[in-house]
Amino acid sequence: MAKLHNYNGRYCETEYENAFLSFLEEAGWNYLPGSSLPRTSMRDVLYIDDMEYFLNKTNPDLTADEIQQIMDTVRLAGAESDFATLHKVYGWMVNGIQFTPQSGLPIMVNLIDFENPEKNVFRAVNQFIVEYTNNGQTENRRPDILLFVNGIPLCIVELKNPADGNATIYGAWEQINLRYWRDIPHLLHYCPLACISDGVKTRLGTVRTPYEHFYAWRRVNDGDKVSPLPFDEVQTMIKGVYSPKRFLEIFRDYIYFQDSEYDSEEREIVCRYPQFFATRLLKQSIIKSVVEKSGKGGTYFGATGCGKTYTMAFLARQLALRCADIKEIGSPTIVMIVDRDELQKQGAQLFTKSKEFLNLGEVWVVPSRNALRQELSIRKSGGFYICTIQKFCDREDDKIGLINSRANIICFSDEAHRTQIERANRIRFSKDTDENMKAMVSKPYAKVLKEAFPQATFVGFTGTPIDQTYQTFGAEIDRYTMDQAVADGLTVPIKYHPRIAKVLLDQKKVKQIENYYQKCFDDGATAEDIETSKKAMSSMEIILGEPSRLEHLAVDIHEHYVSACANDPDRVQKAMIVCSNRKIAYDLLLKFKEHYPEWFEEKKVPDDIFASEEDLRELKPMPFIAMVASVGSNDAAHMDNYLGGAANSKRSEELDAAFKQDKSNFRIAIVVDMWITGFDVPSLTYMYNDKPLERHLLIQTISRVNRKYPGKDEIVIFSKKEKAIKRLPTYENISAKNDVFSEIYVGDNSIAPTADDVQQAADVFREELSILKDLFSGYDLAPFLDPAEDPALRYKLLAKASEYVFASAQELQTETNGGKGVSRVLFKTYFLKTVKRMRAAYDICQPFGEIGKEESALAQCFMAIAGFVRKMNGTDTEVDTDIMNRRVAKMVEEALRYNAPESVLEDGEPEDIFSPEYYEKLSDVKMPASKLELLVKMLRKQIREYGKTNQMAAKKYQEMLEETIQHYHERRKHLATEEAGEAQEQTSEEIIRNATEQALRILHEMNEDHESFRKIGLTFEEKAFYDILMTLRNEYNFECGKDKIVDGVSVNEKCRSLAKKIKKIIDTKSSFADWLNNQNIRDQLKFDIKVCLIKNGYPPQYSPEVFRKVMEQVENFAEHNV
Repeated sequence: MAKLHNYNGRYCETEYENAFLSFLEEAGWNYLPGSSLPRTSMRDVLYIDDMEYFLNKTNPDLTADEIQQIMDTVRLAGAESDFATLHKVYGWMVNGIQFTPQSGLPIMVNLIDFENPEKNVFRAVNQFIVEYTNNGQTENRRPDILLFVNGIPLCIVELKNPADGNATIYGAWEQINLRYWRDIPHLLHYCPLACISDGVKTRLGTVRTPYEHFYAWRRVNDGDKVSPLPFDEVQTMIKGVYSPKRFLEIFRDYIYFQDSEYDSEEREIVCRYPQFFATRLLKQSIIKSVVEKSGKGGTYFGATGCGKTYTMAFLARQLALRCADIKEIGSPTIVMIVDRDELQKQGAQLFTKSKEFLNLGEVWVVPSRNALRQELSIRKSGGFYICTIQKFCDREDDKIGLINSRANIICFSDEAHRTQIERANRIRFSKDTDENMKAMVSKPYAKVLKEAFPQATFVGFTGTPIDQTYQTFGAEIDRYTMDQAVADGLTVPIKYHPRIAKVLLDQKKVKQIENYYQKCFDDGATAEDIETSKKAMSSMEIILGEPSRLEHLAVDIHEHYVSACANDPDRVQKAMIVCSNRKIAYDLLLKFKEHYPEWFEEKKVPDDIFASEEDLRELKPMPFIAMVASVGSNDAAHMDNYLGGAANSKRSEELDAAFKQDKSNFRIAIVVDMWITGFDVPSLTYMYNDKPLERHLLIQTISRVNRKYPGKDEIVIFSKKEKAIKRLPTYENISAKNDVFSEIYVGDNSIAPTADDVQQAADVFREELSILKDLFSGYDLAPFLDPAEDPALRYKLLAKASEYVFASAQELQTETNGGKGVSRVLFKTYFLKTVKRMRAAYDICQPFGEIGKEESALAQCFMAIAGFVRKMNGTDTEVDTDIMNRRVAKMVEEALRYNAPESVLEDGEPEDIFSPEYYEKLSDVKMPASKLELLVKMLRKQIREYGKTNQMAAKKYQEMLEETIQHYHERRKHLATEEAGEAQEQTSEEIIRNATEQALRILHEMNEDHESFRKIGLTFEEKAFYDILMTLRNEYNFECGKDKIVDGVSVNEKCRSLAKKIKKIIDTKSSFADWLNNQNIRDQLKFDIKVCLIKNGYPPQYSPEVFRKVMEQVENFAEHNV
């Protein structure tokens, strides 16, 4: 190790360099100073002695001249560009270099022995001078550390002094990516990898990686806990990347280059640690699955935005190149299945440029299922195919069936929670009479794919796993959560701001609605139709689309967005508004147009953005805000025209391109389903969510905005919730419904059925199906069960069966009141309720293949009959559900009124909770849980502020608050499970009320304590020292003056006088310039206060513990207040 020069005790970069070298030596690298490497010229960058030694040892049949020819080939490597040369040389190092010896038969000569790491020569070289010419002058560059393997520099390490606050890893990155690439590219031709470190931050990347994509390596082995400590980054990087065996593994298979024809794009990527470990674990799981023929390769849970697509690429390479010894795999065929065109495009962009990296041969975006079948019929191995799940839907011209039965087909399912699960639960019936009212039979995609590839292994990649994902693809193999991605800097943190608009109901209108329903009943409407209408009119979408609410929403979003952009005008901040349905989205757009017409003026760029001539040529005129949606068959003319009508696809593509362009005038997109998944815009900063989302879709939606972008430190999600103050007598409890939304869509627990649930559902399904078969005993249903039967005959059967149900006067017994009673109901009612129970069970177990084809067809038959029967309800009167819905919708709109949105958790400047304004604001919050949440949040904030001056008082109030919160959670946790409905709601409200009252008592007591300094005759700051003196006197039980009651307050004159003296000493010492950083003055301060305490007999007997606690308050006060 090189010795340090004399730096008078100052820690310098050379010292850290030597420390880093020592870590490398411990890992297995041999240290060699750059000055000791023999070179013909300082421009040479290879260590010829090591290369010659390795080639001779591994190629004993080659002559010395042949060895020299190979070394000359490597030394003189070149291509059309520096990057192309780097790519070319990397290929030599990984695959070997082709050479034709005197024997005349070409051979591959390995430059590195990856199979036997111990046979390579590993050297860590520092201060390796490399000369270059600049304008006729000879100059040189001196990288801190180069890592040589067999004489070839494979990695460059640039270090910065940990003790120098101005020496950062960004400076190290600039040296490599700017200066070295500009001045000594002939070194970097051999050097794909780069590491930058300043002793605190240590990051891995490549010589062409942008700075923001250099990342820490936080695990050494599978299953290691990730350490949050920055100083662990160095050791984890050394052990996790630079141990020789691991280094060769990463170098060989985890550095990605596009195909050579795309070298002009200069894309070179090294894996991140989660991708590396996930690939290794998934490979092992897939091998096990293929050998055991389980078909379940496992599930990888990777946070949205963490690079799952590249993980697939690394995994595909491993399966193609590192499984040759597994005869069941050989060279596998990989089929990547996605459920969005956007994801297919993204996959195609990566994989169609990666044939050399994947080493699987053909990479093809599949146009049809039949084309895939033909392709796989002539291919026995290899190939990478990308297709959408829609290719596996039912088609008359190509019935679902076997595509290929090879066992070495591996199916990658991107966003697995959707691709093979989501649609499986949806059973739809056609309403088109031209289609003869036939039920559309839908198989679960998981089962469909199993039929297509019966011997294949399925692997799930998802950022939002649910139980069904694991049941389809197998156990979770590895996970990389959103929290980890934020901690590693891959994505930015998400801040959530719930905002509530209270729903107010006009009771006169409520009564009018009830009277209308009664009139409908009197006129012949069925009870079932009335109940169906009431449920429809109580739905969340009716409330979300109320015009006055949309007006409030538009104003609220405009005010926030304009304000947020004004606070950071130099950064592009795009926004997305997610609405519940297309009509609501369009109505909201019209509200924006009504209030802010300037946002609809089409421009290429906003007025305050500079754009070059080249920018303007690429940009198209766009509005500031636009709605992005597909067209609907029943859209009103003005909405259809706005969305582009027949040209909708072209319009959507143009909006897509504009939203991804930072300088485009298009800044705010209103969406419903489009762009929620598989759509990345790094400058997207704000998401205004006005739509109840299922849990996995919620995570996908908010993840649209968590991508990194320069200057974007966090993203903000605004979610509108509606809270009903009063409700219709028979309406759903909207307040309770929101609690359910919170549990399902925001909570940590999955609501997907477990394996036990599925089995129980299958049992229930068969029991109900058996009852239905008995009801129709003697009735021939065979024509419906045969899909090849004449549609007209099937229709007639359904109609006849429906008439049989509808006209029957038979009464059957059924259980009521939870099985406690029995009543008699009409055959029709009994039939419909039985079908309802059967269908609920069917929806749970059918996606998992628990139901046979005959059972499924019979169930579809009964569901179709039930559909007919429900439509027949009310045919003897003009009043049906649709008519009631249209009339009631108008009355509901008139009954609903909204106040302005109310922020529940308002960030920003800390508020003074002791002010009258705060009490007034708190009293305005009407919702109990929101009031408690806001109160606790502000108490915490103010206690922290209070603690900066008065540590002792703050500690007391913090303990009181935590005790209150703990008591609240304990009572909530033990809320009796047998209490249900209204009783449980009342108990819950009582718990919230009690906790709120206690929090208010703490607030009141803090307020009194805050103001008590005046009664004692001290300043606010002096009282902080008075409190610590009095607390310690009571805690250690010693005498210190006498307590007297003054104006109703107990005052100790001795402690009061001593508190003033301590504050005076602090004021004196703090008058010196930069006293906080002058250790001599700080030591003198402590000494003077200690002398003051002793002179005043505090405490009477010397006590180091008392002195220490007083000094803690002094230090705390000095740090925050002086």
